[in-house]
Amino acid sequence: MSDRQVYMDHGATTPVREEVLEAMLPFLREQYGNPSSVHAKGRAVRSAVENAREKTALALGANTEEIYFTSGGTESNNIALRGAAKKQKKPGHIITSVVEHHAVLDVCRDLEKEGHRVTYLPVDSSGLLDPAAVEKAITPETFIISIMAANNEIGTLQPVGEIGAIAAGHNILFHTDAVQVTGQLPVDVKKLQVDLLSLSAHKFNGPKGVGALYRRKGVKIDPLYRGGGQERKLRPGTENVPGIIGLSRALELSVEEIPRKTKTLQSLRDRLIRGLLKIDDVVLNGHPEKRLPGNVNVSFKYIEGESILLGLDMQGIAASSGSACSSGSLDPSHVLSAIGLDHHTAHGSIRFTMGWGNSEADLDYVLDKVPGVVEKLRLISPMGKSV
Repeated sequence: MSDRQVYMDHGATTPVREEVLEAMLPFLREQYGNPSSVHAKGRAVRSAVENAREKTALALGANTEEIYFTSGGTESNNIALRGAAKKQKKPGHIITSVVEHHAVLDVCRDLEKEGHRVTYLPVDSSGLLDPAAVEKAITPETFIISIMAANNEIGTLQPVGEIGAIAAGHNILFHTDAVQVTGQLPVDVKKLQVDLLSLSAHKFNGPKGVGALYRRKGVKIDPLYRGGGQERKLRPGTENVPGIIGLSRALELSVEEIPRKTKTLQSLRDRLIRGLLKIDDVVLNGHPEKRLPGNVNVSFKYIEGESILLGLDMQGIAASSGSACSSGSLDPSHVLSAIGLDHHTAHGSIRFTMGWGNSEADLDYVLDKVPGVVEKLRLISPMGKSV
């Protein structure tokens, strides 16, 4: 195991920044009151939660009362989709894409079992969805469209603004899973014309276990749970106060730094892509330009992604696999299959996701170590080619 450690898995989770931790600590120590309590300790914490809500809204171009704190992106997606479905008097129609996160796809499959019809739109070879296909799929029964802002695996940015305009023109709810985009690129809910938007703090250097749902004022969805008046009854239960404080501080910092951070990450991303593509039989997955600033997803032909990950880990490099092998499935990633990769190529994919703290020196190290790992694995590969 190498003494050098390079973390390139920011798409999975990010380290909590020191400024964020400092903002959270008082609410784990002296400011421990329940924000629903009427005494002084409770009122002080309630004020802090509402201040965090205001900061979160400001970062998204939203109104304060349109922000609801949740446990993360998955819960926000569930509240948006299931809540909209519960509001329907009879089964209706949902439009989504084949490359959505499972936190959307699995919900849609459950809703199909309840009688709703779902259209899963295809994407092109770069993972891009055609807005015209969205409009063509609309029926009189369509009540919600859910399209992610950026793909978590291959980084492709979807034309959310165009789709939002289409949905608004047909008076249909539009939800976007913006977990990968928030804090990475500018997000303005009004410009995007979204009705519902999901985000998660741990993707932008905040704590795990806390997220938010933006719900445009006037949008009607039913709560999934009962039992309290918190979050205006949409998400009852005692608030995760330290998490909420951490989310708002992390988002505030991330949004302030977007201009500089985006330029830095794009430069690192493009350099890493150029370096990796110098290796024989390497394919870039996702759109070459319309992609997240820190996302690099490539397939190394003739070898398994899981083996590459283990080899990189031995060198102190943390990345992630583009396949579902680690979950016990022999099937490749649904995203990589959707963009047309064959079984073997999809299984050889690796996602490098850079973020706050990564440097040119990190790239030097990665580009120095990856070719050796790949060469060693191809020499023993049973998949058809060795170097």
